[in-house]
Amino acid sequence: MKRLLILMLPALLQAEPDPKIKIPPDSDEAAYPAIERFIQVMETIRTRHPDVDRLTYDRLVNHALEGMLSSLDPHSSYIHPEMAAAMKAHGETDPFIASLGLTVGLRDSGPYVAAVTANGPSDQAKLLANSSIIRIDGKEVANIALPELTQLLNQPAGKVTTIMVKSPVEPKPLEVKLIHQEVSYKALTHAEALAGHPQTGYLRLEQFSSSCATEVEAALDELEDKGMNSLILDLRGNPGGDLNATVQLLGLFVPVKTEVVSVHTRDTREWEHLFTADKKRRERNYHIAVLIDRMSASASELTAGCLQDLKRATVIGELSYGKGSVQNIIPMNNGTALRLTIATYHTPSGRTPHGVGITPDHAIAFTDLDRGNFPLSLIAKTLPAEKQKALTQWQDPAIAKAIEVLSK
Repeated sequence: MKRLLILMLPALLQAEPDPKIKIPPDSDEAAYPAIERFIQVMETIRTRHPDVDRLTYDRLVNHALEGMLSSLDPHSSYIHPEMAAAMKAHGETDPFIASLGLTVGLRDSGPYVAAVTANGPSDQAKLLANSSIIRIDGKEVANIALPELTQLLNQPAGKVTTIMVKSPVEPKPLEVKLIHQEVSYKALTHAEALAGHPQTGYLRLEQFSSSCATEVEAALDELEDKGMNSLILDLRGNPGGDLNATVQLLGLFVPVKTEVVSVHTRDTREWEHLFTADKKRRERNYHIAVLIDRMSASASELTAGCLQDLKRATVIGELSYGKGSVQNIIPMNNGTALRLTIATYHTPSGRTPHGVGITPDHAIAFTDLDRGNFPLSLIAKTLPAEKQKALTQWQDPAIAKAIEVLSK
């Protein structure tokens, strides 16, 4: 085994690196001792470990590959044969449980958390990507098939699913109760003149769905016709979504043919630059305040960062989530696949929110009371009278700051 792998190395390394593509900081020669060290450890395990049923080459290498991918970033993972086959058969890249904000996968040891959506129930419960799922509602799931796994996890809004997970950073398994939430397919949930400020519009965008730009444009037309001359765009808790819709939405506020997003790979020749449309119905030059928080992610960060870069908006709130990367599913020739981060998103100035977030122009230190009252304020009209009355005693600090900024 050792000799075979060492003999294979020259074939793996024979391609000359393209000078236009960044390469890792070590030389090709460094691969030989690294591979030898890997083989030495694997053979020592196979020779000495007492649990022989767990020592097949296939199992050991699969787990090593899991560790390799998960060490790169929270969004990369190794996809085992059953999972890869199911994804190929159904044309899916992610078995996504929308009501939990959770993407699951399968590997040798059973199901695991492949990804967590910002601000969903799983994220709020502090579940981490690459956590192993041990039990679901008391049921052992080590040998579960993918259809049964998704059936267990897909439940109606309000139902509680209890899962036991083994986090990659905690020594002991943890039991977590997750409340399924209603999945809203309406991107724009609020479009109105701000109470007490009839010339200031307020738009609350929940997600960047394929229809969000159309919804926002229609709302802007109506508000502008009523005399709106400034705008608050609330992206707090918005986990992102459709990139093309994001570009279309940005086109409502910036000049035509403006580069608003670029997608950077290691190969500079493959960088993609996304521009707004070459025509627009209305010019919208009024001042904009964009509200973000620690759960504003992906497309929300690109929107806030782009309008900030182009001096079209003042960003208010707190440091955003920090999700600005692109993942591809790459099939392997042995029936497995990789979910691999292959690029990063960048704003017009060239910065990426990936791992760092977007820093607001005006930082707000949200309190626990603010975090609790904000979602309630969005559904205030549906609350009991006593809760509505309690909300009237609270002032949203982000909106208060936006009013101050827009009034200058």
